[in-house]
Amino acid sequence: MNLDQLSKSKKFGLSILFDIIGVITFIDIIWAPVSAYLMTNMYKGKKGKIAGFVSFVEEIIPGLDIIPTFTIMWFYTYVFNKEDEKIIEIN
Repeated sequence: MNLDQLSKSKKFGLSILFDIIGVITFIDIIWAPVSAYLMTNMYKGKKGKIAGFVSFVEEIIPGLDIIPTFTIMWFYTYVFNKEDEKIIEIN
């Protein structure tokens, strides 16, 4: 499964779905590693690895399931991250 090649809108839909699954699952010991795998597969590189770790920790610790980690990562990647924009400076 190669989730990093999906469109932004498909990733957004999956992010919401995965966050809902994270909230309703009662077997966090199983969902935590699955969510970490899915996160690192959706977002490659260093950011994906960090997000995967955060997702694992958020799912494994009781009470933190309500944090929408996948959706936050989607917004970070596609809305708030200005790293990919080219800036032209005029001297």
